Amino acid sequence: QVQLVESGGGSVQAGGSLRLSCAASEYTYSRVAWFRQTPAKEREAVADIIPYAGSTTYADSVKGRFTISQDKAAKTFYLQMNSLKIEDTAMYYCAAGFLGGNPRAQSNFRIWGQGTQVTVSS
Repeated sequence: QVQLVESGGGSVQAGGSLRLSCAASEYTYSRVAWFRQTPAKEREAVADIIPYAGSTTYADSVKGRFTISQDKAAKTFYLQMNSLKIEDTAMYYCAAGFLGGNPRAQSNFRIWGQGTQVTVSS
């Protein structure tokens, strides 16, 4: 099955930018998503993309600041994060193996990466 490896996390000041990468062991045609989680909150969906169509959706909290994209040849998915806020601090996970249903629900994805930490400071 597909394996996912995230990278690109780090520490940045508020207002800054980061680009997260999710490298897949093989190309996936079904929806791929980015989720994030903090110790105080449940894992929440941030953005998702349907690879063959290129269509994307975003959580309201990141709309206009984050962009999800893909490089099909590199089998890699990206999350460009601009205008970062302190509340964006979280562990970010890439998810694949979409089972259908609500793409905002983590239970509808069966393959997960190990996560990459993003810390935004003032």
